[in-house]
Amino acid sequence: MRFRAFVFPVLALGAAGYFGYHLQIGDHGLKARADLEGRKAVLEGELAGLREVRERLERDVSLLRPESLDPDMLDERARAILNLAHSDDLIMLKRRYPAPEPKASSPER
Repeated sequence: MRFRAFVFPVLALGAAGYFGYHLQIGDHGLKARADLEGRKAVLEGELAGLREVRERLERDVSLLRPESLDPDMLDERARAILNLAHSDDLIMLKRRYPAPEPKASSPER
């Protein structure tokens, strides 16, 4: 008789514990939601950066269209692609440091 009195509360506590655990830790729980919110913020920042890049590229492309061709933009792109410079241009070279050589592994004994 006493056993039957404890069965329902124990089962109810077990079910509440199970659902409580999965509410916090489960695939669709509060922790997963917080992780998704963080990922959403990162991806929104990345999207904003990509939109800026897209706007810059669209502006550059619009300057190269035949109906609104900008001679300076055309000259700049042609020189960059052909790797050429005009005799009056001032050229600034970037210093390249040599890549560090990988350390030779010592022979094992």
